[in-house]
Amino acid sequence: MSRLEKLFQQKKERVLNVYCTAGFPELSSTLQVMQSLQANGADIIELGMPYSDPLADGPVIQESSGKALHNGMTIEVLFQQLQSLRPSIHIPVILMGYMNPVLQYGFEKFCADAAAVGVDGLILPDLPQYEFETEYGSIIKKFGLDFIFLVTPETSEERIKQLDELSTGFLYAVSSSSTTGKDKDFTAVEKYLQRLQSMQLKNPVLVGFGIKDKSTFEAACRHANGAIIGSAFIQAIEPSSDVVQTTKTFLEKILS
Repeated sequence: MSRLEKLFQQKKERVLNVYCTAGFPELSSTLQVMQSLQANGADIIELGMPYSDPLADGPVIQESSGKALHNGMTIEVLFQQLQSLRPSIHIPVILMGYMNPVLQYGFEKFCADAAAVGVDGLILPDLPQYEFETEYGSIIKKFGLDFIFLVTPETSEERIKQLDELSTGFLYAVSSSSTTGKDKDFTAVEKYLQRLQSMQLKNPVLVGFGIKDKSTFEAACRHANGAIIGSAFIQAIEPSSDVVQTTKTFLEKILS
């Protein structure tokens, strides 16, 4: 059983997935930030691989990506850092990124190296469904990695069912068709989440985009298994001289 499967078997609600950018705020921060997230209540870590043209990301995460690239973060450096990921991190870890740098690295090599260091799954928002089904899905499966698709309020019911069928681990419900970090009207989001809930999907559903504090986390969890926080966490740790304490304070406010 994969770590994600095990997690969702043991915890059906209020699952907290926190996004952090690899190599941010400092090149050497990656594991320290991840360990702090684990120690203070995060259930899943979504580790962003910085890229110069991140389509789905808002200005906060784009800026953290730029800074991480400037710090010298690459996929090669990341895998070196993740050599000591297990056993110090025991919660699921997902790599989130974009196809261009992964293809440059070599798709099969990337999946092999990710699996070798103990990564659990991938989110690649710009990998099309057709290419996943015909080319890349079998490679991802070969290395025992989960793959998480994104759905939005505009995604048709038929396509949601297809993406749910192809996803393993969980389904990522984007709260609206915009970039990360934007404020959301949660009454509209709630109707969309109720619709997903009524579809009796195969996978657990986590909500992302616009989840930033206790109230938005609670709202997202009402009709989903949990939520994903990204921009708000990046904003919290960016100016901090003590990411460990800042992470503790940030998560306490959400989970208290």
